Amino acid sequence: MQKTLSTSQVEVGLELPDLDLLTSATIVAGGAMASRDYTPVHHDKAAAISQGLPDMFMNILTTQGICSRYVTDWAGPDAKVTRVRTKLGGPNMPGDTLKIRGKVVSTEGDAVDVEVVGTNAWGNHVTATFSLQLP
Repeated sequence: MQKTLSTSQVEVGLELPDLDLLTSATIVAGGAMASRDYTPVHHDKAAAISQGLPDMFMNILTTQGICSRYVTDWAGPDAKVTRVRTKLGGPNMPGDTLKIRGKVVSTEGDAVDVEVVGTNAWGNHVTATFSLQLP
C-alpha cells in the first residue's frame, strides 16, 4: 500500500507523474451512468451528433473523478481533499487520449495546492486546482 506523502516531501514546482488515458465509449457512457447523468449526449452517439459533435462526450463528474483519482493516488490514502476548483474546456470523446498533468503550486504548513490540467486533441479539456491537507 502506498504511503501518504508528508509536507517534507512536497515543494512548489514538484510535478506529479503523467497520466495518459485513452478514452473509450465505455468510460464515457459508464461514467455518465455511474453518476446518474442520463443526458443522451453522454451515452448516445446519435444524440451527440444531433447537437453538432462527432461523438458522445464525457460529463463533468467523470472528468472530476479521473482528476480526483489522479491527485489522491499521488498524495496517498491519508491525504484529505479540502477544496476543488474545476473548469471544463473542450470535449473529451471516445478515441481521445486525455493527458493529465499536475504540479504543486503552493504549500503552507500541511496544506498543498495542486494544479491539474487535462488536454487532448481539442486543447484543454479540464483545468483544476486541488487543495489537500497532508498528515
